[in-house]
Amino acid sequence: MRIFENIINHKINTITADELLKYADQFNIIINRQQAAKIAAYLRGKNINIFDTVQRAQIVREIARIAGPETAREVNKLFTQFTK
Repeated sequence: MRIFENIINHKINTITADELLKYADQFNIIINRQQAAKIAAYLRGKNINIFDTVQRAQIVREIARIAGPETAREVNKLFTQFTK
């Protein structure tokens, strides 16, 4: 199971705006290109573990600051789908 977590975390840490938009569309989550670019820029290069609930909450708070609370809620839904 740990290998899947590593793969998902690696994808989150290297995600592009286009990939984020693709996943959002796949999971029926609404974000625009500008928001996706800001979020991807924030996530890229960080050593984020979305399976750690404390760390995920911190990330969602930062995304809320960057792109707004509604977008943060939507991205959190996406993270939740990835961790299932």
